[in-house]
Amino acid sequence: MGALIGRMGFLATAMLLLMTGSAWAAEGGAPAGGGLSVGAVSIITGGFAMAIAAGLAALAQGRAISAALDGIARQPNAAARIQVAMIIGLALIESLAIYVLLIALIIFFVKPFGG
Repeated sequence: MGALIGRMGFLATAMLLLMTGSAWAAEGGAPAGGGLSVGAVSIITGGFAMAIAAGLAALAQGRAISAALDGIARQPNAAARIQVAMIIGLALIESLAIYVLLIALIIFFVKPFGG
């Protein structure tokens, strides 16, 4: 599982590096000859970041719920404590996706690169 995530991260990084070369090569701020502008690259990057964050958050939430249910099945007397810890953990996991969404929206609408 860790090797798959490492390969996906490498692939995403390589794709972004390949796309930014054409974005920075254009002069005058306008894409020349079908190149990508900074705005297009930021939208693509934000989309990839949101997809990766949402996927990893979903995987982490699934594992957390599975572990909590396993713990409740083993010790039914501790169900209330396990449930509280699970809900706090799920909120922290979901905050990852919310933070990535916030940063993607800032990149989309504030245009930090002046484009």
